[in-house]
Amino acid sequence: MNIIPAIDIIDGKCVRLTQGDYGQKKIYDDNPVEVAKRYEDHGFRYLHVVDLDGAKSKHIVNIQVLEDITNATDLIVDFGGGVKSGKDIERAFRAGASRITGGSIAVREPELFGEWISKYGPDKIILGADVKDRHIAVGGWLETSDQDIIEFLKYYTNKAIKFIICTDISRDGVLKGPAFELYKELLAEFPGINLIASGGVGGIEDVEKLAESGVWGVIIGKAIYENRVKLDDLIKFQN
Repeated sequence: MNIIPAIDIIDGKCVRLTQGDYGQKKIYDDNPVEVAKRYEDHGFRYLHVVDLDGAKSKHIVNIQVLEDITNATDLIVDFGGGVKSGKDIERAFRAGASRITGGSIAVREPELFGEWISKYGPDKIILGADVKDRHIAVGGWLETSDQDIIEFLKYYTNKAIKFIICTDISRDGVLKGPAFELYKELLAEFPGINLIASGGVGGIEDVEKLAESGVWGVIIGKAIYENRVKLDDLIKFQN
């Protein structure tokens, strides 16, 4: 399994929200670059960066932070939040992102997102499937669409999507365990995907269970900041 530390950014700082609520923001570090370097120094290869200002404003805001991180490290960075146009995606790749995650755009403009998959290839585009009561949430989780998770993934697996980040919003930031049953269902339904679990990790036992489940990777944010899991223990799970 691949361990993917998360850096969520508001106003250039490392933050975490609870269940996607911008009103429940906690700042953990003023320097995302130093945080990223710390992850690299511990042996991690991947990093998940989310521009929460971008997700809310519908265009990339914290592009300089992304560029600073990719210039200072050799981490494989996937970037999301505010990537809504061809100009946005080009800016993100130029700033050093290895992969781009699209969530809201995949719901609202499926033809455009499908074009990105074709143009850049399934190794460069990640589908962000943020779930609330089995429906896909959009706009920085501020809205819930009428799209069911299974039908949504069916549509994009038919377009050769390879990487999928699935977050159960109800579990995000509350440290009470990932959506194990949902991931089990998705892996059974779509055995060929590289499923990345996100949200809910509260301790090393959750990581162990995810490793056994067959997910390709797990994104961990708050549990690291809150010292619920230690980097030295997590690196043992790194593929």
